[in-house]
Amino acid sequence: MRFEGTDNYVATRDLTLAVNAAVTLQRPLLIKGEPGTGKTMLAEEVAAALDLPLFQWHIKSTTKAQQGLYEYDAVSRLRDSQLGDPKVEDIAHYIVKGVLWQAFECETPSVVLIDEVDKADIEFPNDLLRELDRMEFHVYETRQTVRARHRPLVFITSNNEKELPDAFLRRCFFHYIKFPDRETMTKIVGVHFPTLKKDLLREALEVFFELREVPGLKKKPSTSELLDWLKLLLAEDIPPEVLRAKDRKAAIPPLHGALLKNEQDVHLFERLIFMARQNR
Repeated sequence: MRFEGTDNYVATRDLTLAVNAAVTLQRPLLIKGEPGTGKTMLAEEVAAALDLPLFQWHIKSTTKAQQGLYEYDAVSRLRDSQLGDPKVEDIAHYIVKGVLWQAFECETPSVVLIDEVDKADIEFPNDLLRELDRMEFHVYETRQTVRARHRPLVFITSNNEKELPDAFLRRCFFHYIKFPDRETMTKIVGVHFPTLKKDLLREALEVFFELREVPGLKKKPSTSELLDWLKLLLAEDIPPEVLRAKDRKAAIPPLHGALLKNEQDVHLFERLIFMARQNR
């Protein structure tokens, strides 16, 4: 199995090497990068390209590692026992399989996405060390051991909100998705807007990259936000001339709400515009 990118996902050479290295080593691929750089989409596209089932586990602050294996629904069993349901005699009826269990029993190799692992408690990664390493776990309620029929390709994404334990990092192959340069970004936009006029694309990219370079921005606009902005520019039929200001720093971009996502950054940009006009 080798990943070379897809028609819907522009993968750099470094990224394809990282994916294929994880396949060769049979280790989880830990992906970091700015929000909106395609970390989650990577797992989806790899699964599609390799024609493998995809199991997604989106992590929240309250997520526990046990939920990825299985959960015992004691409340339902208690309710059924009160109603006299005979199935309460078999505790297996109340075991809810998690994402990893589903992937482990899959009859073909599969892809598992553990999305935004850094949202959970700091102990969350450590609690999965044995299962991801040995590809097996024990179900204490039914006294059975679940082993993976095929080792899945595991993608783990992180937005770097907190440090991950060294023991966890040691078991992963790591790759940081760098923010796309202009050439790569042009290819990405071409995938989503193949008929976009070159003049509009050139001016939009100039505005976008200049905006990202504004010092003091709390949140720099991401790839996904650029795509949203371009969609709006096309929907509103904004001509390239509107973006081609003599002094870009003296005008706020049209439909900037797609790029600037908090009031601090909007106020910062407005102050910079005011200062630029004062210095003319």
